[in-house]
Amino acid sequence: MAYQAAATARALEPDAVARLAKFFPQATPVRIPIRLSRANGNGSNSGKPEADSFLQETVIEWGTPREVLFATAQPLEFGDRVMVESKDGALRAEGHVVAVHYHPGRTVVAARFVKEVSNWIVKP
Repeated sequence: MAYQAAATARALEPDAVARLAKFFPQATPVRIPIRLSRANGNGSNSGKPEADSFLQETVIEWGTPREVLFATAQPLEFGDRVMVESKDGALRAEGHVVAVHYHPGRTVVAARFVKEVSNWIVKP
């Protein structure tokens, strides 16, 4: 006996970082490779990473004038301080985590700069 069935194709889910970006109206898609580190936790805002604080290389996928959004395999939580540094050295800034979405095997993060970073993102 043969059965007929219909299945609805599932549309591809939007990227997890893009979903988080919806909460940041000024967010613009970017692709900036960065080195992610934990920033020192002494509140000095010195922007100097702690010794052996390297987390991983990742990519800023969305940005605003004040925030960067990226995915990481490392566990980060709301309020954690991070250092983002572009591979070309044009961006080196400390931020604190302001939003987190947890997914199996990765964490999607929005980090807000501690200090103003001039012209790191240029909107047309």
